[in-house]
Amino acid sequence: MCTRADKASEGSAGGPVELCADGLQYYSDALRNRPTPDDCPRCLLDLGLVQRLPDGTLTPIPPQLAAGARMHTMERAIEEKKNALAAVRAAVAQAQEIYLDSYGKGESHLIRAVQGAGTISVTLSAAVHACQEELLTAQPGGGRPQELLDKALASDLEAIERGVSQRTIYQHTIRSHQATLAYVERITGAGGEVRTLDEVFDRLIVCDRRIAFIPDPGSERSDLALVVEHPGVVRYLAGIFEHAWQRAAPLHSFPGTRLPPLLTDEVRRTILRHMVNGHTDEAIATRLGMSTRSVANHMRWAAELFGSRSRAQLAYLIAKSGFLDDDVAH
Repeated sequence: MCTRADKASEGSAGGPVELCADGLQYYSDALRNRPTPDDCPRCLLDLGLVQRLPDGTLTPIPPQLAAGARMHTMERAIEEKKNALAAVRAAVAQAQEIYLDSYGKGESHLIRAVQGAGTISVTLSAAVHACQEELLTAQPGGGRPQELLDKALASDLEAIERGVSQRTIYQHTIRSHQATLAYVERITGAGGEVRTLDEVFDRLIVCDRRIAFIPDPGSERSDLALVVEHPGVVRYLAGIFEHAWQRAAPLHSFPGTRLPPLLTDEVRRTILRHMVNGHTDEAIATRLGMSTRSVANHMRWAAELFGSRSRAQLAYLIAKSGFLDDDVAH
């Protein structure tokens, strides 16, 4: 008879209960000794407003008496939850004091060095799982290894599913890297956004504009990262990301093995600009996330186009020709 069967099942498990229209009518009739249906609505039984006597008959109970035991149980459960929450807060506060004491003299409490690939990975993972609104990521270095992509995919998809806005900047060279493209396709399909640039400033992760992760620029090792929690510095880093995002090219399709002509030209100009500035092929390849062989191929193309016989002559001819002047417009 109860029209709130779903509520009845919740009530039997200790959840919220509402009285249905049939239940209210049954309770009113029982209090007035009027005839009642054989089946009592479940909501009355869950609230204890109607109870079964030893002889099997049902009798109405005053609301205050019926609710007393149930509300006492709920109030006790709420109090236990409050005590548990207070205990967690106290424990976190104690841990925070130890955390701040661990900084060395001269270190900011809002910028901390994290060393070791495993420690960095765990710290990053915890930050991403705690992210609630926005995740910004800059990933230089070209295509990423398959094992890293597989590890990141589940975490990133889970963040997007819980409503986190995710934007990522890669370098143009990932547009011909199949493993990274497959990852990007899954991310964008779930609602994330991905754009590419010829050259990304450096690796950067910003969570909810509250905490950021960057490499330590003063370290020669790749297993050292800085965790930044200073609000001003985090805003500054997010601003750098936004500036790069506006210049980046959206990645909407996943064509395969070749860069679009426009992006090929942009990559080529970037390579030649670095060459004119005195960088070696190895240094250019590292900055642009591509192989040294690819850089050499672009150099060979430029040498044939300008008819140069040496690297110094090529740099001179390119600078004189104005070939790189379009960079200003970009």
